[in-house]
Amino acid sequence: MLKFMKNVTLKQLRLVRAAHEKGSFAAAAEATHVTPPAVTMQIKALEEEIGLPIFERDGPRLVPTAAGQELIDAARRIDAVLSDARDSLRAMARIEGGRVTVGVVSTAKYFAPRMLAAFTKLHPKVELNLVVGNRSDVLGRFLAGDFDVAIMGRPPEDEPIESTTLGPHPHVIVAAIDDPAALEGEVTPQQLAGRVFLVREPGSGTRTLMEGFLAKAGIHPRIGMEIGSNETIKQAVMAGLGLTFISAHTVAAEIEDRRLAVVRVAGLPLWRRWYVVRLARKRPMPAAQALHRFIISEGPSFLPHPPGVPVHPEGE
Repeated sequence: MLKFMKNVTLKQLRLVRAAHEKGSFAAAAEATHVTPPAVTMQIKALEEEIGLPIFERDGPRLVPTAAGQELIDAARRIDAVLSDARDSLRAMARIEGGRVTVGVVSTAKYFAPRMLAAFTKLHPKVELNLVVGNRSDVLGRFLAGDFDVAIMGRPPEDEPIESTTLGPHPHVIVAAIDDPAALEGEVTPQQLAGRVFLVREPGSGTRTLMEGFLAKAGIHPRIGMEIGSNETIKQAVMAGLGLTFISAHTVAAEIEDRRLAVVRVAGLPLWRRWYVVRLARKRPMPAAQALHRFIISEGPSFLPHPPGVPVHPEGE
């Protein structure tokens, strides 16, 4: 097969990627400004070239085969390299120009936009692209080279990266403002054993942290709802449907406005850290370097300081 791969074109790889991302040959044709028969013909020719099927159908959906996924990943890597080359040429012509793509886990969206806005005021000619997603999505795209800089709570361990601590990240239990637990003094985790908890989906970093904390205290929480959105969880807690274990940075505004209250639990906050990371193998462009330096030097000042949440024991 390898001797024939030299005949594969960039156009074919991009059509495969478009068909996967858009879900159909017709949508890929529209996105790439070619006709649907041309898409079908090119992908069929590519399948004949490599001797393997590229897509299977699952009802109306196109599902890539293992070979198809390899081609999709190759197309992404090639486009990333070409994008770097374009940005490099832009930077040579105009040092203040260029584009920077920033990946941010959803919990960091409560401070990252203000931080990036401050950078934009200093460098108005730099084009910033902010992508917010859950940890799995952000991590996957980061490792694929889609992001110049990323902000997350746990840097990957199986890839060479440059990682710098941004600041402390407290996690607390919160309740409705009139909840009895919020009106008491400090309580033990065991006193919350019978309470209903509203939680993120299995595998989420926040949920994993909560389960570890409660398990250490010998508690198996009563799960009232599994909710995939912090915003929905906050609304449900405000409505009195239960407690939640959550990033204090996620609920800083609601605590400030007295729409939610921190439950003072022995052993909390749990302290984690925010990190700014970039791939060691990805060559940074001047604009990306400028943003990276800005986040490291100025980023900590944009971290929220919610009322009722103690200062980090190291004073950070």
